[in-house]
Amino acid sequence: MTQRFSRRQFLRATLVSVVSAGLSACKGDGDGTTDSDGSTGTDGTEPTGSTAPTTGAEEPLLDGAAYFPQSVASGDPRPDSVILWTRVDDAAAGDGDLELTVELATDPEFTTRVELDAASATIPARVMFDRCAKAKVKGLEPATVYYYRFVHNREDGRYASQVGRTRTAPAPDADVAVRFAYASCQDYNGRYYNSYRGLLAQPDLDFFVHLGDYVYETTGDPTFQAAGRGIAFSDTAGAIVFNEGSESEYFAASSLSNYRELYRGYRSDPALRRVHESLPMIAVWDDHEFSDDCFGATATYFDGRVDERDEDRRKHANQAWFEYMPVDFGDDAFVYDPSKPHPQDITIYRDFRFGKHLHLVMTDLRSYRPDHLIPEDGFPGAVVLDEAALVEQLGSIPEFATPYVEDIDAYQGGIYKDALAAAADGLGFDPALVTGKIDAGFINSTLASVEDPTPPIDEAELATLPRGLSFLGLGKRSFNGSIGARYFVVKPAFDAWAAARAAAQPTSVDVMGQAQREWFLSTMKGSTATWKVWGTEITLMPLVIDLTAFPIEPFNQLYYMNVDQWDGFGPARDALLGELAAVDNVVAITGDIHAFYAGTPMVAGAPEQKIVELVGAGISSTPFQSLLVLQVAADPTLSSLPGAGMLASAIDALFTGTTTNPHLGFADSSRNGFVSVVVDGAELNATFHMLSEDVSLTDYEGMDDALAGKFKREKFQVKAGQRDLWRDFSGTFKRWDPTTNMWV
Repeated sequence: MTQRFSRRQFLRATLVSVVSAGLSACKGDGDGTTDSDGSTGTDGTEPTGSTAPTTGAEEPLLDGAAYFPQSVASGDPRPDSVILWTRVDDAAAGDGDLELTVELATDPEFTTRVELDAASATIPARVMFDRCAKAKVKGLEPATVYYYRFVHNREDGRYASQVGRTRTAPAPDADVAVRFAYASCQDYNGRYYNSYRGLLAQPDLDFFVHLGDYVYETTGDPTFQAAGRGIAFSDTAGAIVFNEGSESEYFAASSLSNYRELYRGYRSDPALRRVHESLPMIAVWDDHEFSDDCFGATATYFDGRVDERDEDRRKHANQAWFEYMPVDFGDDAFVYDPSKPHPQDITIYRDFRFGKHLHLVMTDLRSYRPDHLIPEDGFPGAVVLDEAALVEQLGSIPEFATPYVEDIDAYQGGIYKDALAAAADGLGFDPALVTGKIDAGFINSTLASVEDPTPPIDEAELATLPRGLSFLGLGKRSFNGSIGARYFVVKPAFDAWAAARAAAQPTSVDVMGQAQREWFLSTMKGSTATWKVWGTEITLMPLVIDLTAFPIEPFNQLYYMNVDQWDGFGPARDALLGELAAVDNVVAITGDIHAFYAGTPMVAGAPEQKIVELVGAGISSTPFQSLLVLQVAADPTLSSLPGAGMLASAIDALFTGTTTNPHLGFADSSRNGFVSVVVDGAELNATFHMLSEDVSLTDYEGMDDALAGKFKREKFQVKAGQRDLWRDFSGTFKRWDPTTNMWV
């Protein structure tokens, strides 16, 4: 039988029930790129035959799965609408555009069809958008499960895609519990999506959230990606090559073809396809959809050796994301236009309401952020805050301040300038950087490293010099590198540097950008939902390690582990948390760090101003602990330190075994997995579903029973009206107490 809309619903559905969600051409037809178009990710046998559409609307449907190699997906569910997605691949169509028909039902057998306007139910699959097709179906009932499929009409028959299942959001006034899961970081290279198999086993999920790193732009980076299955670019000339000609050669995506092939390849995974066929997704991007540790349109592969800003590459990444992700951009007429400058080409921050109890607010923390506060090519000896600046900011000279010479050009007749300049070529830095205020410790250590005969500045002289903060004092010991710039940064010194930069140039710590920040705070403060859940890519909680008790001079200090996270933008974080302190029931769900953490991020110096944060590990990507071990082994300075590898392996004990991170109640940096959440009017309950890393290196396709027993689970709870985190200990919930660093 056929379910018909009421006259009012039908008219509304006729007008906007199936709307092409931006995949029509911008201006004219044709492919807007000359990139090659590979076939990575296609599975099944390619059918043969011609592509002229048939008029036999009642002809039986044939199995067309091979024409839809990435299957189907849905996303951005609202009470009356949802986005439906597919991609059609038919070699017989040549370079021509195709048209698909979308069909909707309330049962998987399509015996109860939802009638759609025939004209609007025909949607384009254009070559210029890689024959991806999207439909925004409006006029739907809230909190309702629908089934959908796409039909490819050919002369030899009507070929149906796989059947997808989706679900609309409950009405804003519905007093119902909402169940969802969230995921992030799903490296495909040498790893398998067994975490998704566990997610599919969760009962009655309404949707799932993806917090970014849906694809990884590199095809086998040996510093963190495993050998095994992977993506091969057809357009290697358009990609960035590393280790060229060696056994460890690999590529990073750059052309539009490269980025498209990533999505095709990742969607070839059967577990990921089944998740998309079963649940609507709400997604934002993080860095790897474009480039590791990126900011705006700038990459960081070469640590300042070259200018890595590449707006064309950024827009290639954005266009592929637009094409392959089932996203509702708010404006039904929106179409991606690569002629627009970044970041005006696309806006992905948005929010969703699910009944009375859940308001999900998704942000974009990559498009508008500034550069990292310590440049990768920062000259270690350069003084960034002199004595006068430190005293003005802090009231006195801090312990981390070190002696410096006021003018290296004139100091001691220029002998130290000449000696450093002579060493520049061998050490790989520009001698022109040896000017102005230079850290005295840097002078002595550099000349000692090249066995220069110039006498070092002695202790008596050092005691007479002014004291300030240099890049060396921030932890930067190399001339071009991420250690001391994005990772492993001295905390007290960095806090002072970040505060100074924020005071001098507020945009230098503004991760969101003004427009998004104002929208975010207005949305959170204006929400009437019980729970305001912030979906954000990067970790809010500080991740600090205390090495002051370890005999590894000069590394026996407090360190931020990763200032590509919010730790790199502390003043902006404090400002946001201070604003959110006025909003009840705020919980942040985050990813990116490849670890499970739970705690209560708080304003520095004001622990009562806090929210709850639940960090989910990667679906498959190398866990944070393993990344640290690899990073230590690869870095000449860190690998030379006694016990550094052991400390990396014990990172969770360093995080939680001291009072350094009073906000952090739980840490497991060694696993993959996902998080499931249930919210209602009284509680938010979250479960960490955790797999050991070795499980992600094995394909468990068809072995669900064997996989089920490998998940370890931790349960957490937040009570409405409170700002505390509770953890389940064998049926008894205990509260995390930051003042005692204990569960009580």
